[in-house]
Amino acid sequence: MTASAKTKKVQKKAKYSRVLLKLSGESLGDANGVGIGPEAVHRMAEQICEVRELGVEVVVVVGGGNIFRGLSGSERGIERATGDYMGMLATVINALALQDALEKQGVPTRVQSAIAMSQVAESFIRRRAVRHLEKGRVVIFGGGTGNPFFSTDTAAALRANEIGADVILKATKVDGIYDSDPKKNPNAKRFTQITYLDALQRQLKVMDSTAFSLCMDNKMPIIVFDFFREHNLRRVVLGEQVGTLVTS
Repeated sequence: MTASAKTKKVQKKAKYSRVLLKLSGESLGDANGVGIGPEAVHRMAEQICEVRELGVEVVVVVGGGNIFRGLSGSERGIERATGDYMGMLATVINALALQDALEKQGVPTRVQSAIAMSQVAESFIRRRAVRHLEKGRVVIFGGGTGNPFFSTDTAAALRANEIGADVILKATKVDGIYDSDPKKNPNAKRFTQITYLDALQRQLKVMDSTAFSLCMDNKMPIIVFDFFREHNLRRVVLGEQVGTLVTS
């Protein structure tokens, strides 16, 4: 890279100062989205590092579907509330795996859990989380909301509003929101921007209805993007047109 290219890179300024990144549990898994894949976790940590180097404060909410999903557990006979608590514990495991990967790259990180487990994670305290961000630490929220019957999408919407995030970045394997399933319909149209109301009326399933309503009521923008394309997270934070923006 030439000196002028390096200068241009340094001059780029992030569009957002504080972001919440929502990761699915499957994205931390192996090729089949199961268990914890060290390479997948390492790649996630690298993308988060890139964004942090821009001076952006990063909060992460992780799912637990790669280990256990409460809803599918209830379909197999486990009582729904019990299954949901099991899923919440799975999200803490994922949070610790991501913390380990980040700290191996020199990024100070704190895990906060909605379920008290002081030996491995701090309990969620909003003011403490904000203070960690102000000190340059990445904060990972595990344990969902701490309540059964709520998804980690809802936890992401809740925490984003609590800590004053500028935007929710929903990481997926698809490059945005389509009017139909692009895997089944080759003519599916991708939206670059869509309103909350339009997404709801079209039943596009950006998030579950509770999470989506919380974002709509509080005018919290959501960007749905392909996290698995190299440097995409950085591009989103710099304000490039990546994925689909959901806004009022």
